[in-house]
Amino acid sequence: MKISKIGEFGLIEEVIAPEFKELVNKHLTGIGDDAAIIPIDEHTSHIYTTDMLIEKTHFLRDKISPYQLGYKSLSVNLSDIAAMGGKPIASYLSIGLPKDMEVEWVEEFMKGYKSLSEEFHVPLLGGDTTSSENNIIVNVGVTGKISTKHIKLRSTAKADDLVCLTGKVGDSAGGLQIILNDLPEDPIAKKLLEHHLTPPPHISEGLWLSQFETVHAMMDVSDGIASDLKHILKASQLKGTVELEHIPMSNELIRQSEHYKWNPLELSVSGGEDYVLLLTVDKNEYETMAGKFREKFSKPLYQIGYLEKGEPQIIYLKNKKEVKDLKEGYSHF
Repeated sequence: MKISKIGEFGLIEEVIAPEFKELVNKHLTGIGDDAAIIPIDEHTSHIYTTDMLIEKTHFLRDKISPYQLGYKSLSVNLSDIAAMGGKPIASYLSIGLPKDMEVEWVEEFMKGYKSLSEEFHVPLLGGDTTSSENNIIVNVGVTGKISTKHIKLRSTAKADDLVCLTGKVGDSAGGLQIILNDLPEDPIAKKLLEHHLTPPPHISEGLWLSQFETVHAMMDVSDGIASDLKHILKASQLKGTVELEHIPMSNELIRQSEHYKWNPLELSVSGGEDYVLLLTVDKNEYETMAGKFREKFSKPLYQIGYLEKGEPQIIYLKNKKEVKDLKEGYSHF
């Protein structure tokens, strides 16, 4: 059977995870969340995540500067730490490079990596370097720390929760469209490209939200709401409804979509790589929390839907009418 038949998550759930199920004791959280959890004592836990970026799969060398790639390589991992509500401590970088790469390219890559490391005080403590036949391969691991009682999982959402986002979505997908179609880089396009090439991790938002018991589940939007919300629904055994008129989109995305005849809702729901946080909140506490969130971060906590008991699936509504033709989120293989 070909891997393409079961896909990325089928491969993880059916082939990889079962092999190690017996080795993961009840105190550990392994495959199935944004990061692994390893208890230190009864109050504190380590969290660890790793992610890989491969040339021609995740990026095109001539469309991203080495500085931007260095920044993004760390950012996508810090985002996983944010999704658990943790504080990053250190990173580890392994990189495979073609032998004909210029040293100056590596210097610029490390400047981008360092800029984000400095912003969140995350030192680089080690890793590995090796040669690659043709393509650049980057693998980053990040370790973090969290109060055990503040950990946010995908499996702890509750019926009647509201589904929320910590930021607007779709800009990264819009930036990708500009790259793939070699479109002009006017000032509006550059805004979308910036979000795709150097997405900021929502570390501060994740740390703040993790303090509240009324935030039940949380993860980051890496593959698109259409894919990522399904992970929460499956882990928590709940049905979700997304109200499309509430999806937050930037003016830049809307304007470029009008110009190029894109479907902005499809890009926002299915596009991915926005790295905002997707969370579920007790519906009775949402207004209070949203007010505090706005006061803290000077932006809304966007409510885009709700959860209820039922078979794990997403129902899309627009002005209370069901929409069935939206694309699925991104999946490898």
